[in-house]
Amino acid sequence: MPAAANAICAFTALFIVGMVWLRTVMHYAKAPGARRSLTAAGVIYFAVLGLVLVAGWFAAPQAARALAPSAPVAPTLARVVWFLAAYYLFIPLHLILKARGAAVFRAADSPERGMA
Repeated sequence: MPAAANAICAFTALFIVGMVWLRTVMHYAKAPGARRSLTAAGVIYFAVLGLVLVAGWFAAPQAARALAPSAPVAPTLARVVWFLAAYYLFIPLHLILKARGAAVFRAADSPERGMA
């Protein structure tokens, strides 16, 4: 059973990365035939997302036990909730970055600041 639970959590984490990627890239226009690439801020943005997800893998079960000591919370549920919370945290984080002029994506032929 632990292998199935780990597979569910790994799939959920990859799904969250994909959803954050898609949601973020939607905010950047793309000229026909042009490609998008990550800016330096984008690399940091996705690296932090990865760190938050990895931290959640280890911290979510303990956090769930601390928040609800009398209720038995499955580690899988705790991790999935953590991953969903990370997704919703990264929505306003991206909007803050974009408002400050730190684009996450840029067209391959545009300058480093991206198309904000």
